[in-house]
Amino acid sequence: MPGIPKSPNFIQRVADLEFPGGPIPLDSRFYVDRTPAEARACAEIGKPGSLIRIKAPRKMGKSSLMLRIIQAALARGYRTVTVDFQQADEAAFGSLDKFLRWLCVNAARQLKLPPNLDDFWDEDMGSKVSCTMYFENYLLEEIETPIVLVLNEVNRVFERTNIAQEFLPLLRSWYEQARLIDTWQKLRLVVIHSTEIYVALSLNQSPFNVGLPIKLLEFNVEQVQELARRHGLEWSDSYPVQQLMKMVGGHPYLVHLALYNLVNSLQDNLRESPEEAGKYPAQTELEQLLKLAPTQSGIYSEHIQSQSIILQKNPALLEAFQQVISSQNSIYIEPLIAYQLDSMGLVKLEGNNCQVSCELYRLYFQEENFSEPRPRVCLEDLQQENERLQALVNVDELTQIGNRRHFDSCLRAEWKHMSRDGSPISLILCDIDYFKVYNDTYGHQAGDSCLRSVAQAIARSLKHPADVAARYGGEEFAVILPGTDASAAAIVAETIRANIKSLNLVFKHSKVANLPNPVVTISLGIASVVPGPENDISTLVLAADEALYDSKRHGRDRATLSTLLNFRFPS
Repeated sequence: MPGIPKSPNFIQRVADLEFPGGPIPLDSRFYVDRTPAEARACAEIGKPGSLIRIKAPRKMGKSSLMLRIIQAALARGYRTVTVDFQQADEAAFGSLDKFLRWLCVNAARQLKLPPNLDDFWDEDMGSKVSCTMYFENYLLEEIETPIVLVLNEVNRVFERTNIAQEFLPLLRSWYEQARLIDTWQKLRLVVIHSTEIYVALSLNQSPFNVGLPIKLLEFNVEQVQELARRHGLEWSDSYPVQQLMKMVGGHPYLVHLALYNLVNSLQDNLRESPEEAGKYPAQTELEQLLKLAPTQSGIYSEHIQSQSIILQKNPALLEAFQQVISSQNSIYIEPLIAYQLDSMGLVKLEGNNCQVSCELYRLYFQEENFSEPRPRVCLEDLQQENERLQALVNVDELTQIGNRRHFDSCLRAEWKHMSRDGSPISLILCDIDYFKVYNDTYGHQAGDSCLRSVAQAIARSLKHPADVAARYGGEEFAVILPGTDASAAAIVAETIRANIKSLNLVFKHSKVANLPNPVVTISLGIASVVPGPENDISTLVLAADEALYDSKRHGRDRATLSTLLNFRFPS
């Protein structure tokens, strides 16, 4: 299996890596089309009165497909309304009337129409009739083109049985009215949910046995190989793909996260010793990643912990899953329990039987040893654990600064903000010099302490509330400086470099420069630009990345300003 392609081409290919987790942007090269699901959904949206049902476990790509359906609708000249029930305040679920009024106002605002609820809401007729008349006699009448109503995370509605038992039949009635009334043919429904339907509905009331069902499947070998290629990994044979899929199956998020971390690790190796480009074995890195995968220190720890909490909340699920992982073959599990485990992605259904979906879950939960009696989990403990997991979403646990997800989110938001204002934005990428050597010399505990000290020194170097410091990956850090031009960014970078050196973290090794008192140093790459149509975020990251590489190549312990973007200093 080949190693890393030689620098700088490899860096150019991976500079715009996207941290997996959220919807994959429309222009992303990391989106893999799962034919025929996408083609069928985009074609179905063109049919009068159509209804599309998208169901899959969490992080299987539902939101990414949703973006492409919306794009297909816009390309046809349709208007779109996207209602994400995760964005609804708890008060919106207080009653059916509040819920439907919230839905109507949300739709009107997105269609650029005044709400005018009082003109159509009639307490004597009831909320469902009022909502129906609002759509039929107002929204569908005012908008000349078809309207695509996308309902995302409908599973949150399932949790409120009193609302679900009224709202879901209402959707069914709208779909059926399209067979009788021309106006309703203009409404195209897209219903997206993460779990099976657990509310008690008759088949004639449910919207989930009509329309076009789309169940997103896992990636196959060819799709995993293609995604690896898009990450810059030229795997000439299927062995590494087979290794990866043996551990995580074809789950899109788990596969994407592995490839992202693998490439980042390879890139870190390249930056640490650019003079040895091309000599790092990708196979060894992959084996190490997969070895740690089913452990608390692996890349999937956050994902698996969230699954573990759900299991511990539900003793019936926990007991059933324990039976599944202890069996070498597929076994029969009570149907409702089996569907719930399937909706979590923990098992695969095979007729009336099920088996564990991948080795990742089997190995991790075997180590959890669920067969032993566990103390009863109280609500307060679960709430505390949920709060901790929420913190993990944006905070790097080791360094206590922002993580890569937080960085990606902030950079996108600030880019849009600076683009509107016509203001500059600067990015600094920082890499601890010879960190792998430091880690091997002094041990992992000292390495972790070094990372924490460097991270906090970087954070202390920032002066403006909008500035963001984040752990970019491994021993690499990133700093976002909104409203900051190149000259000011260079001053910040030099401050960071000096503050790291003043930590006086002793580092004596033959690879380190022969100084009287060798200490840990850092290399930095700076890029600045005013966002506009001629550039994008990936260009900014690439510019900072190449500047960082130049700092490493020309002696380290220095900051280099990129010339790629040709940002002029203010006169």
